[in-house]
Amino acid sequence: MKNLLIEGKSLEWLLGAATDAMLIADASGKIALANPACERLFGLTQEQLLGQPVELLIPARFHHRHSAQRAEFSAQPRTRSMGAGAELFGLRGDGTEFPVEVSLSPLSMPQGQALVLATVHDITARKAAERAMQESEARMRAIFDSAVDAIITIDERGRVDRMNPSAERLFGYLEAEMAGRNVSTLMAEPHRANHDQYLANYLNTGEKKIIGTGREVEGRRRDGTIFPLELTVAEMQVGGRRMFTGIVRDVSERRRNDENNRRLLQEITSANEELTNFAYVVSHDLKAPLRGISSLADWLGTDYAHLFNDEGKEHMQLLIGRVHRLNSLIDGILQYSRVGRVRETVQSVDLNRILADTLVLLAPPAGMVIRVAPDLPVITAEPTRIEQLFQNLLSNAIKYMNKPDGVIEVGHLDDGAFWRFYVRDNGPGIETRHFERIFQLFQTLAARDRIESTGVGLALVKKIVETYQGRVWVESHVGAGATFWFTLPKAAAAAASPHGSAHESQ
Repeated sequence: MKNLLIEGKSLEWLLGAATDAMLIADASGKIALANPACERLFGLTQEQLLGQPVELLIPARFHHRHSAQRAEFSAQPRTRSMGAGAELFGLRGDGTEFPVEVSLSPLSMPQGQALVLATVHDITARKAAERAMQESEARMRAIFDSAVDAIITIDERGRVDRMNPSAERLFGYLEAEMAGRNVSTLMAEPHRANHDQYLANYLNTGEKKIIGTGREVEGRRRDGTIFPLELTVAEMQVGGRRMFTGIVRDVSERRRNDENNRRLLQEITSANEELTNFAYVVSHDLKAPLRGISSLADWLGTDYAHLFNDEGKEHMQLLIGRVHRLNSLIDGILQYSRVGRVRETVQSVDLNRILADTLVLLAPPAGMVIRVAPDLPVITAEPTRIEQLFQNLLSNAIKYMNKPDGVIEVGHLDDGAFWRFYVRDNGPGIETRHFERIFQLFQTLAARDRIESTGVGLALVKKIVETYQGRVWVESHVGAGATFWFTLPKAAAAAASPHGSAHESQ
């Protein structure tokens, strides 16, 4: 008995030094020794463990199986894992369960006692990692199976390992038919003949042509049809094997669309150029006879004025007015056709000076006030286009003013990446339903026999603004005036603005 105690103390010392949870049970399954690591793992003290059946540490549903396993071990004692191939669980003192692995080793004591040493490993973290891996694989499987693009995996010899349903539909082969076959079966010449050589060259030299980048090549379906495809290849290591995954997209529709877009763009460009040239040539050709008509009308109105009665004089005034309107219309068409086609030198444009010159040129009627805010920015643009922009907006406001005390204001706001300019008046205003129409060519809201207008001005404003990637719009209420807004990007604006002073024309 003394030797057994000495031996027991020796075992107790060895178990106490171990970091793994260990316990010793006798032939009846009662715990004889348990080390501190075992106490910590199961949350039980020595007093709670010693002399208790090992079933104390096992969930109740496994008790019957454990008794049979313990009897089997007693009959054939040898070092082995407990419950090989089965999931084992431990039970803590607080009732919680956790997955474990148990290694069993028989112990022979000098007194002839048959004991068993059980080493217990908590594998909670490993099981969590395995579950995460399984979930990840399930997600990847779902993505693989439901992906719109075709996905094909091959080994380093070019043999097909996997094909998703999209690849089956695209090429007309089932995954089972292609498994183990060379992926070049799905390629058109010359890629088909060169594929193995390219793959071997990459494996030997590491020189990449498609891997990690992607390119457009041609594929070959089961029925022999050739089609364009976009291929992206990624390399990966799976279980020590070098594998390659290709993502394939049929770009036949995109090719057709690109070709149609290219053809349509060419047709539109050609049509625009023809229309622009037509407008330019026709306008120039109309100028010459129009000048003759204008000169003749002025001559008749001057030299034969005494021969006209009141009706004749009215007709002559109408004739001269129509000639002047047609001349203005031709000038407007010429200006419109030049925007975006005829490029002027881009330079710094001081808007304070542009507005001052424009007001002098327009010569607003007496009683009308035009206020221009100070410190307008300096922008980089074509001076003539910017002058046309402000001139058309201001002349439009002057032309349609219906009040004797008309007021027009010009200013700007900082709008982030843009300058936002406005021309505001207290005139008759515009109905909402006309907000888009007024920027169309040859559109005017007032009768031409009441207000002289060609319907080109605002269309010209819109074209100039959009040439500079800006936008133009109107805000208005009938009877409360209108505000025309337009933006110009700061990317083409000078960094500083001169400190001009406000000026007023009256």
